[in-house]
Amino acid sequence: MTPSAEGSARNPAVEARGLWKTYGEGATAVHAVHDVSLAIERGEFVALCGPSGSGKTTLVNLIGGLTDPTRGVVEVDGDDVGAMSERARAQLRLERIGFVFQAFNLLPVLTALENAEFPLMLRGVEREERRKEVLELFEHIGLGGLEDRRPGALSGGQQQRVAVARAVLGAPALVLADEPTANLDTAASDALLDVMELLNQERQVTFIFCTHDPRVMRRARRIIRLVDGHVERDAEKEPGDLPSWVLEPVGA
Repeated sequence: MTPSAEGSARNPAVEARGLWKTYGEGATAVHAVHDVSLAIERGEFVALCGPSGSGKTTLVNLIGGLTDPTRGVVEVDGDDVGAMSERARAQLRLERIGFVFQAFNLLPVLTALENAEFPLMLRGVEREERRKEVLELFEHIGLGGLEDRRPGALSGGQQQRVAVARAVLGAPALVLADEPTANLDTAASDALLDVMELLNQERQVTFIFCTHDPRVMRRARRIIRLVDGHVERDAEKEPGDLPSWVLEPVGA
């Protein structure tokens, strides 16, 4: 659903209004995010694309509460992230935002199961309950039997699936995936995206991808293209399609 959608029942996973992030001052100021307004509804499968330096990662960091906006508002699950204390933001990230990183970010001394259950442990979920939840999810996404392996004994695709499991456990409001396929080959990327689509469809997990990968963009059902920090285009699409404007050079 695009930002023009209306309705009193709307409760988007993410909403940005007049969002700016500026570095520096005066003539040397750089507007990494430039007056962005958008809403991402629950259950969407969205790709943020654009050339390097377009503001994708900065926008993801603003949504995730990892950096402060210069002005404007970004709300996650109805709460103003910029108005929160650091402690409240940390709690928001723990309970309502899942993260999937390009480099997997698994702890090498922990098993796959221990890595996946770690956020649940921090939330105080009882050991038996969280392990039951992890094992059921692992079986569902093709990691059954691998729960006792450490990251070094897993392929890159398997490590990233563990990272996805860690991100979605506990039913967060959204998952932010920053270049999740960048370190994977075609087969592993396709398998990972299959898992993410499955979780999106079955659990209504909201995924927001920051990506250069056409494979991710083909799977997305909405693409937001950023150029020079502002939204150049925002459109829904059919899965499998890759609109010609997605990969157009700046100024074309």
